[in-house]
Amino acid sequence: MKQKPNMNFWGLWNLSFGFFGVQIAYALQSANISRIFATLGADPHSLSYFWILPPLMGIIVQPIVGSYSDRTWTRFGRRIPYLFVGAAAAVLMMCLLPNAGSLGLTVGAAMIFGLFSLMYLDTSINMAMQPFKMLVGDMVNEKQKGLAYSIQSFLCNAGSVMGYVFPYIFTWLGIKNIAEAGVVPDSVKWSFYIGAAVLILCVLYTTAKVKEWEPATYKEYNPAPEQHEDKSNWWALLKNAPSTFWKVGLVQFFSWFAFMYMWTYTNGTVADNCWGTTDVTSSGYQEAGNWVGVLFAVQSIGSVLWALVLPKFSNRKLAYGLSLFLGGIGFVWCAFVHNQYVLFAPFLLIGCAWAAILAMPFTFVTNALQGYGHLGAYLGLFNGTICIPQIFAASVGGVLLALLGSSQSNMMILAGVSLALGAASVTIIKGK
Repeated sequence: MKQKPNMNFWGLWNLSFGFFGVQIAYALQSANISRIFATLGADPHSLSYFWILPPLMGIIVQPIVGSYSDRTWTRFGRRIPYLFVGAAAAVLMMCLLPNAGSLGLTVGAAMIFGLFSLMYLDTSINMAMQPFKMLVGDMVNEKQKGLAYSIQSFLCNAGSVMGYVFPYIFTWLGIKNIAEAGVVPDSVKWSFYIGAAVLILCVLYTTAKVKEWEPATYKEYNPAPEQHEDKSNWWALLKNAPSTFWKVGLVQFFSWFAFMYMWTYTNGTVADNCWGTTDVTSSGYQEAGNWVGVLFAVQSIGSVLWALVLPKFSNRKLAYGLSLFLGGIGFVWCAFVHNQYVLFAPFLLIGCAWAAILAMPFTFVTNALQGYGHLGAYLGLFNGTICIPQIFAASVGGVLLALLGSSQSNMMILAGVSLALGAASVTIIKGK
């Protein structure tokens, strides 16, 4: 087997650039879903249930994309066809979702329309997102893999910054940030429209610049699968997965449990603590919604900066655990802040955890999977460690909110505790 050649910086950059556009779509979704459904009329105790669909679709779609792309060879590439189809579908859904309350439907019908739009949007985002991680596994050597995932993390967070601040910027430009009851403001709608345009342009760039290896070249640079090649069904693959796969999965559980509650309850926390309102029809609540986008952008900036620091750690486990612990401090801290600008500090800390979550797990797992074969299928299955904790968190969110005094701030504290447990779990990982 030949050693995979080193790629120059721009080669690694082009390999992941489309991820910038995909992440804009994901950022718009994660920052605005609670806001959209609260505006449509959802009760705070029900908000987490609307978040079940995105990870549920992810756990179904990504293993399918991984498995089929492992066996796909076309003139356009192996992974790129799935990337392009997913991005095109995401563009359509991004134009439909924010209009759920503008079609003259009843409140219930608008929520159902929004749910189906959200389901298909997340399905298509997942379909577009997964190929980028598999491209790195296919074409980047072990020496450069950490750098490749760090570049991917940088582009991911840069895209997040743009997606998060769109509503704030469009409001500043004069686009209306309030609307009649049950209707999503124009500032949010235009954010989704522009995000969809950027997404498809970025994906077109990657498809034009990246040429995947044909089957013969791929076999020259990638190890032949060993004893697990004949076991192609998912259960057999999981049974034979390396222990690192499961240990990193435990860390992932606590990490994604925490971030699910950030996405769900930050809007309510900020509106209550900094604007003194929980009325979704008020201008204060919509201003808080814009500010949440700014805070998430601050988190992404912190993540971009921390992603530049992570490769300098000689001990990856230390870097991973420290990052999660800093994020846990940020979650707890933001629950006690009543000044919108002071919130920048805890969200910078949360960004440290986010940078590690995007880069570290895949570095550990792809290294452990060398020689196992079915890389796409394994990474698709590993996506379950992202989706399952989110589904669980969303399912019990309403119950936990009631137990914690119906305080959305207390849910942020719970998220911090979960992230601290994730940091402690890093100690059980064994890997180079």
